Amino acid sequence: MDDIMQKMAEHKGCGTSGGSGKASCGSGAGETDLPPEIWEKVKNHPCYSEEAHHHYARMHVAVAPACNIQCNYCNRKYDCANESRPGVVSERLTPEQATKKVLAVASTIPQMTVLGIAGPGDALANPAKTFKTFEMIMETAPDIKLCLSTNGLALPDYVDEIAKYNVDHVTITINMVDPEVGAKIYPWIFWEHKRVTGVEASRILSERQLKGLEMLSERGILCKVNSVMIPGINDEHLVEVNKAVKSRGAFLHNIMPLISAPEHGTVFGLNGQRGPSAQELKALQDACEGEMNMMRHCRQCRADAVGLLGEDRSAEFTTEKIMEMDVQYDLSSRQAYQAKVEEERQATVSAKKEELESLAGEFTDIKILVAVATKGGGRINEHFGHAKEFQVYELSTEGAKFVGHRRVDLYCQGGYGEEDALETVIRAIQDCTAVFVSKIGGCPKNDLIKAGIDPVDQYALEFIEKSAIAYFKDYLAKVKSGEIEHSERADATIRQGAYIAA
Repeated sequence: MDDIMQKMAEHKGCGTSGGSGKASCGSGAGETDLPPEIWEKVKNHPCYSEEAHHHYARMHVAVAPACNIQCNYCNRKYDCANESRPGVVSERLTPEQATKKVLAVASTIPQMTVLGIAGPGDALANPAKTFKTFEMIMETAPDIKLCLSTNGLALPDYVDEIAKYNVDHVTITINMVDPEVGAKIYPWIFWEHKRVTGVEASRILSERQLKGLEMLSERGILCKVNSVMIPGINDEHLVEVNKAVKSRGAFLHNIMPLISAPEHGTVFGLNGQRGPSAQELKALQDACEGEMNMMRHCRQCRADAVGLLGEDRSAEFTTEKIMEMDVQYDLSSRQAYQAKVEEERQATVSAKKEELESLAGEFTDIKILVAVATKGGGRINEHFGHAKEFQVYELSTEGAKFVGHRRVDLYCQGGYGEEDALETVIRAIQDCTAVFVSKIGGCPKNDLIKAGIDPVDQYALEFIEKSAIAYFKDYLAKVKSGEIEHSERADATIRQGAYIAA
């Protein structure tokens, strides 16, 4: 079995190391960790590379409204322009409209490198529209990477088409490999012209998902598996899902928290099914990381999202606006801009490496979490009151490790602070020892200190990981001297339906 796993890992461009057989690649991998052909695929893909997500943007086009399964956590009828949630769109597009939108976005946001089709239904339940869009983008913007997301039911039937249109990144949502578990998640599937329900529906779905994953892996197409963590239903079972998808060649596993706010109108939302806490989610991700590399920077994007992960600029590119645009797609200008982005990225990596070397020889089992307010670029460059999310890093003597993000409602509301919003921000990051910001007002600073969270603005505009490591060294020195006492922090709340646009 170890030999088989090693061959599959090598086929995916990853070597294995250590007794666990874990592949030495993943969303946190850098250029030196991956073979050149794999690095080329992921280096500027914000979903497949945690490092890239600080610097590169993606966009989704909503050309796929139909779906062939029903999930208890999904309701595609709901839309709020400020809401970030899969299945949500403000406009549905034709392939022709989608193509012009892609060209408009790529010309306006030159670091946009990836086009994905993720709904609002299922990309492969709408194959004609999906592949027509890909065909048109291939012809007009060949430098843009193509991706699709699917529930996997129809996947085995379209692997040849996926390869034909150079779609070299596919995300499959796999929430179970046990049909008994699946029956609690999926009320029905539409299969061979009829609706199938219960355990039989989940059996068919699981078989098709795993078969499709194997077929894509054999073609050398990078696959990411998304799984929704549903406490009491599949949370413990996801460890088995993790093993199953790793053995079939998945490149990354992304375990996401259930979004189940009642106002979304989903079955889970209406029946009171809770989502996981921050510590529950991290514990499961940590447990699965022993077998496979985890994606932790997912934002559970809208099906029409545009911009860096964590931001959404789709309102700038409505159909009405793009149809009035005179779009001039300039490939050379895009390449020149991205070259500058790479320079900034390399500076970030170098700064982290330099600071990390100063930790050499240090060892302690102390670990802390810190939250960071950032607009992107790998820097601490956001005002506390303007933050729509905080990125969370785990600090240890091994360095700074990205472990997630927390969406929050804006604290600053046009010149004044919203105290109710501040309470929710504190609950969202109360497992963190510190919060790094470019600037912060006196009132929120005092409330953070009262909550035991250190507001840190001394590293404003500096690189995140370099600053975080420097802070951790200082923290350890204070613990050693007795100036402070290290203690475990309380659990944090993962906000349901927090806004991401002002």
